[in-house]
Amino acid sequence: MKKPIVLFSIAITSILASCASQKSTQNSTNVETTTSEFTPQYYSEYTLTTDLSHLSSNEKDILKLMIKAADIMDDLFWQQTYGAKIDITDAVKGAELDYVKINYGPWDRLDNEKPFLQGVGPKPAGAMFYPLDMTAEEFETANLADGKSNYTLVKRNRDGKLYTIPYHVNYKNQLQNAAGYLVKASELAEDPGLKKYLQLRAAALLNDNFYASDLAWMDMKNSNLDIVIGPIETYEDQLFGYKASYSSYVLVKDVEWSNKLAKFVQYLPELQRNLPVDDKYKAEKPGTDSDLNAYDVIYYAGDCNAGGKTIAINLPNDEQVQLEKGTRRLQLKNAMQAKFDQILVPIANVMIDESQQKNIKFDAFFSNVMFHEVAHGLGIKNTVNGKGSVREALKETQSALEEGKADILGLYMVNQLLNKGELEGTQEDYFVTFLAGILRSVRFGASSAHGQANMICFNYFAENGAFEKTANGRYKVNVAKMEQAMNGLSELILTLQGNGDYEGVKSLMTTKGKISADLQKDLDKIKSENVPVDIKFKQGLEVLGLN
Repeated sequence: MKKPIVLFSIAITSILASCASQKSTQNSTNVETTTSEFTPQYYSEYTLTTDLSHLSSNEKDILKLMIKAADIMDDLFWQQTYGAKIDITDAVKGAELDYVKINYGPWDRLDNEKPFLQGVGPKPAGAMFYPLDMTAEEFETANLADGKSNYTLVKRNRDGKLYTIPYHVNYKNQLQNAAGYLVKASELAEDPGLKKYLQLRAAALLNDNFYASDLAWMDMKNSNLDIVIGPIETYEDQLFGYKASYSSYVLVKDVEWSNKLAKFVQYLPELQRNLPVDDKYKAEKPGTDSDLNAYDVIYYAGDCNAGGKTIAINLPNDEQVQLEKGTRRLQLKNAMQAKFDQILVPIANVMIDESQQKNIKFDAFFSNVMFHEVAHGLGIKNTVNGKGSVREALKETQSALEEGKADILGLYMVNQLLNKGELEGTQEDYFVTFLAGILRSVRFGASSAHGQANMICFNYFAENGAFEKTANGRYKVNVAKMEQAMNGLSELILTLQGNGDYEGVKSLMTTKGKISADLQKDLDKIKSENVPVDIKFKQGLEVLGLN
């Protein structure tokens, strides 16, 4: 046991409850903390690079500017999720420092947000978006005009009253620098679509109005390069699910793979019509200006780089843009291949029945992940009974149920396209690979939206006989019963969303959104085999040969 040393003072936060419908309190006291022996989960390193030889000199210079802008998003996310990065990174060393950087703080994102530094309390459910001592009841009573905006921080004034401040005001100096890099990149851009998007996105960072830049991004079809940048997902706000976190991906298009995927967009209206649910829950028409593309991602920053790494993107999140133009679905092929080779295949070797290990295939994994993202555009965005949008009606439960919808409707879409002869392989390939994918994902725990979604799917499948445990403790898929369970869960989730059934969703999560003791034993077995929980990246200008 190494000798403990004094590290730093950090707010210990006690979260009594995180639902808006309950009274919750976040109490803050400063304490001295010390290191302790800890065993970090195993992340396999992967180098983020791609062939840049086909890019022009201008395009390479644009990539440099994009990465500089992305680095600013990384700093902003630190402020949102933890506070001053330097307070913790200057206080820890060695393995602890590496793990702090992976998790953007002292809480293990792939182990139900457990603190891994001694003396650190639970992670604040509202991160740094709200005052640490604010109650959920106080927030609701305050009825702040833009309190539920994705792009405001909630703070307390000297009189103790809550008020809001827009992101673009609170982070003004850093956002001006990021916008400056995007403007410089636009001046170098030869593709008209990329030029317009970079200009509008720079402006959006400075006023938090992302609609025009989202439309421009949707219209950008031919650029070799792309950047996703800004406050995007709301998963970090586990108190209400309102506040968006800063994030960025820098991307280089894989033209050959993108051409293979383009044909699938035409089937979206037909797939929507055929959803296994009553007609009123599928009356909306998905945008058909959507596109599917494959990219190699060369840089992650901020929210998307924290803990488990995203391998596919479905954006924009703005429902108005989705209804007008659909979404773009970006498959991050090199990161996806890394997770398949280094994580999914080893898990399958441990947990999938020997007779079905031949069904674990990268093309099936790629398609399952891709159609998860496509499926976000299917279903329903507004309730059928006057409760407003699904997002508004389901409040903090919306993110997890939406991810569950995408999981199950993605598999439904794969099954439909297989039946049409538009995908290669067999049902068994896609279903077995899907189950192995759940086992990969639930190792993140069930505290996140994705974790809860995976557990809802896993437990629903288990209850409906979609798989069995063999005598040697491995999983074996029953294809016919999994197809039936897939349709049943699709109907259940779409109905809950369409009805805006907040209490029904909470009940579903309570009964099916948790890891059972039996499953935990299987996850422990996977861990004992030293299978990586995820990947961490070696990335940057030097890796790309652009320094």
